[in-house]
Amino acid sequence: MAQTLTVTDNRNGKTYELPIENGAIRSVAFNQMKLDADDPLDHGLVCYDPASMNTASCKSTITYIDGDRGILEYRGYPIEQLAEKSTFLETAYLLIHGDLPTAVQFEKWKHDISDHTMVHENVKNFIGGFHHDAHPMGILLSTVGALSTFYSDANDIFDPEQRRMSVNRLIGKMPTIAALAYRHSKGFPYNQPDADLSYAGNYLNMMFKMLEPRYQPAPEIERALDVLFILHADHEQNCSTNTMRIVGSSHPDPYSATAAAIAALYGPLHGGANEVVLRMLHRIGTLENVPAFIASVKAGKERLMGFGHRIYKNYDPRAAIIKRMADQVLSITVTTPLLDVARELERIGLEDEYFVSRKLYPNVDFYSGFMYQAMGIPVEMFPVLFALARTAGWMAQWQESLLDPEQKIGRPRQIYLGKTRRDYVPMTERA
Repeated sequence: MAQTLTVTDNRNGKTYELPIENGAIRSVAFNQMKLDADDPLDHGLVCYDPASMNTASCKSTITYIDGDRGILEYRGYPIEQLAEKSTFLETAYLLIHGDLPTAVQFEKWKHDISDHTMVHENVKNFIGGFHHDAHPMGILLSTVGALSTFYSDANDIFDPEQRRMSVNRLIGKMPTIAALAYRHSKGFPYNQPDADLSYAGNYLNMMFKMLEPRYQPAPEIERALDVLFILHADHEQNCSTNTMRIVGSSHPDPYSATAAAIAALYGPLHGGANEVVLRMLHRIGTLENVPAFIASVKAGKERLMGFGHRIYKNYDPRAAIIKRMADQVLSITVTTPLLDVARELERIGLEDEYFVSRKLYPNVDFYSGFMYQAMGIPVEMFPVLFALARTAGWMAQWQESLLDPEQKIGRPRQIYLGKTRRDYVPMTERA
């Protein structure tokens, strides 16, 4: 069977045969569809797709999602297996290099990342210049962008060695910068990285070590944070990843492109969504208030945050993993009555026809806020942790885009609806 799409332009009766490749047609094929082929002002048809709801901007081998079946895979590995058996650093290696590492490869990778956890003293001075109540995400955004001034050699983006160094630096330094932003907001002295701890354990050390000679994180919390990092490491062409690719398409250094991705993640519709979920639960307060809140949602007066997803029309597989881990974390930390509220909302969402018919299932943001809060991480740090984990995916996507011979500088088309040509009128003659 021919892999083509036949399109008839009813304006002039012309028929076009468009090749189908990997379940897609190239939108530039519509350029040939002109009302008058001899008219130089007729540039053919364009595809109009606000928010890229059904437009593929790249070919990728990194992350696969089937939203209807609730499937998420990194390089072919199911997220459930990685969350159960892998570590964040091993998963990051998988995303960057395409395969799981051997023991020798992993030891070198772990050493290389650990070797880049230290930051220049001037970076600390830079962070010290922010007001004490500056949002940690704003500090992270600014500091990562400023790293480009420390590593000018990173501009040589087509040198494999420079790319490798940039990947190692960003994955290595991101937890340090995140912890520095937190400590600055508290007025606490900065903690040095500890190379003997895991990636997640070292981050907790830099966040929370006070007067003890050596910080030892609780194993349950250390593992839970590591799994959260795995679950957030990549997620196909979301807003921040697409930003990383499109900014990267103009060939800046990777620190500048990563800063742009962090800015995209900053928004409450993306990286700040779990914070919004917690604020919603605090507003509901108790189980007794849940029915009234649900009624307001159905009346269009409230939004049920943490439910539904642009991609998933099934239970978000990441949410299922986090839900199972929440009990483990809360078993050794202070529990919260809001968890009962959350579980009641989930029960209603999975049983009530109003939500079932709209395929509004819990997403990753619904329970992740509880996990972070139970670990003692303040709400304003939630998107920072998201960015920390997503850096591995951003770097994998950036490298893939950079080396893709089909990729060019991002430049979407528009549909112009403004005034047609008109002549300038002197101010004295205007009505």
